[in-house]
Amino acid sequence: MLETLAAVPGASERALARARAALRQEFDVFGTRVVFGEGRPVDWSRDPVSGHAYPLEDVAQLKLLRPGSDPKYPWVLGRLDSLVALGQGYWVEQAEPERARFARAFVLQTLDFLQANPLGMGVHWSCPMEISLRAANLAQALALFAEAPEVQRPEFLVPVLGALAEHTAWVEAHLEDQGAVPNNHLVSNYVGLLVTGLLYPELPGALRQVALSVKGLRAQMEAQVHPEGTSFEGSIPYHRLAVELFTLAHVVGQAAGVSFGEAYLDRLRGMYRAVRAWCSEQGLAPQVGDNDSGRIFPFRDRSDREHGYLVPLGAALLGDETLSGGDFPDEAAWLLGRPGLERFQTLRPAGPPASVSFPAGGFHVLRGAGAVITVSAGPQGQGGVGGHSHNDKLSFELHLKGAPVIVDPGTGTYTRDPAQRNAFRSTAAHNTLMVDGVEQVAIVPERLFALPEAARARVEIFQSGLELDRLCARHDGYRTLPSPVGIERTFLLDKRERALSVTDRLTGTGQHEVMGRLHLPDVHARLRTPFPEELARALRVPEAPRTFEPLGVELGPEGAARALVLFGLGLEPRLDPSWYSPAYGRVEPARVVTYGARLMPPSWLRWVVVFL
Repeated sequence: MLETLAAVPGASERALARARAALRQEFDVFGTRVVFGEGRPVDWSRDPVSGHAYPLEDVAQLKLLRPGSDPKYPWVLGRLDSLVALGQGYWVEQAEPERARFARAFVLQTLDFLQANPLGMGVHWSCPMEISLRAANLAQALALFAEAPEVQRPEFLVPVLGALAEHTAWVEAHLEDQGAVPNNHLVSNYVGLLVTGLLYPELPGALRQVALSVKGLRAQMEAQVHPEGTSFEGSIPYHRLAVELFTLAHVVGQAAGVSFGEAYLDRLRGMYRAVRAWCSEQGLAPQVGDNDSGRIFPFRDRSDREHGYLVPLGAALLGDETLSGGDFPDEAAWLLGRPGLERFQTLRPAGPPASVSFPAGGFHVLRGAGAVITVSAGPQGQGGVGGHSHNDKLSFELHLKGAPVIVDPGTGTYTRDPAQRNAFRSTAAHNTLMVDGVEQVAIVPERLFALPEAARARVEIFQSGLELDRLCARHDGYRTLPSPVGIERTFLLDKRERALSVTDRLTGTGQHEVMGRLHLPDVHARLRTPFPEELARALRVPEAPRTFEPLGVELGPEGAARALVLFGLGLEPRLDPSWYSPAYGRVEPARVVTYGARLMPPSWLRWVVVFL
């Protein structure tokens, strides 16, 4: 293991930094820094933003949802990722006194949590998914410390193994398979049971729970991952969560001689290939659908939009040359060790990713000329329930040279602020058309995790060529208006001119107020007159307007702009204040480009993005 880590530049140093933060009991809770100090009790049940401490009472009576508070914040502490970080430090550190210090911290922090959160009491027993992932982390950390004298003492091992048995029994009795549709929570339940049962088969019920998990994971891989490799959640950030869950199950199972079968591996391979398809050169993924910053691997800190590390992990795990290239990641070193590194080093680098359509998942990617354009056009996630879907049909993200330029504004929060939750998943919060101020699909304010199938978004044409990519998609969300309207949007990526043209065609009856928006990741944008060569390039793009508004919108920092958006005459663009949520719980000032007109179908709206 140490030799493998040494082959990954900075991996040992990153592991030690994580371990020392865990030693100080310093936590990053969705961007809020919380420090308790080495050896001191942790306030496990407090939401650090609102200050609310969830009471230590039977979960059957616990009021979980409280205005202004969010249980996900204490859950971050209760997953016990910090124990794995301490274990990483124990492995990497060479000085015996420091190794002993990590081991003592592991013992104290584990006992502190268990004593503060007895079985069935308080917020940390309210969600089986969290209990499952805590069990998996505690089991992995215990394995990392297996040789530490401080951990081998019966007065520690007996209560900890007993706690693991309590966790798995609770999860087995409270499987999350009774909701509107089983989702990533149920997969997490099975992963927690599997990891704990395989690492500690002597625990009561372990063999039964492993068998239950293997059968369940095989079934959920088929139910929750489309044959094309996309997650059924309707969210690209949740795809990352699903990849890590199914991967951890496979890695731990493989080490124990447990196989999930070729069908499981085929879909897992497809999941990795999907990540490669939509990641930018910087490894950033588009933020389509909910983003609650969810991860499973506690081995390295990653930004919430960073998915690119998964691609070389998949190459090393599966020996797949279509995924090869890039750097061997820390996660692969910890999960796969030397065999994974050797497998990775034998692979020939793959060619650049190509444009690709994922119709079942509803994600469609155009690539070329330094651009990655990801379009949302497909069914609502979770089999039509839409729990993590947004009103984003025909919306898109544009990344140029790896950096996000036009973005989905994100998620903000879930239960802490229902109004903010609904605002971030509204039509107005996406880069698509809004007709007469009406939502594509009606949002029921109190149903924060439901957005039923009604828009019927689908792709009509997807063509990729050396010089031009074309995507034509439509949705029926406005067919229910008193004067019905159909919307068809065509994206043309002109790789020779390094530009993107977008045409919206409206069909139907009556007059309508039509408004479009382009959301930006920051406040760096301005109106300016286009240069003649920029106009000339825009006019050469197929299906571009013949005449443009006198002012275009320049995107990016002044003096280092990334793109210029030119609008057809009559669309009158303006810049308005807005918000951007790059990660769960974080909301930052941004700007949005707003344009539109009063129209009578049939009519067209056209604009062009010129890459600078």
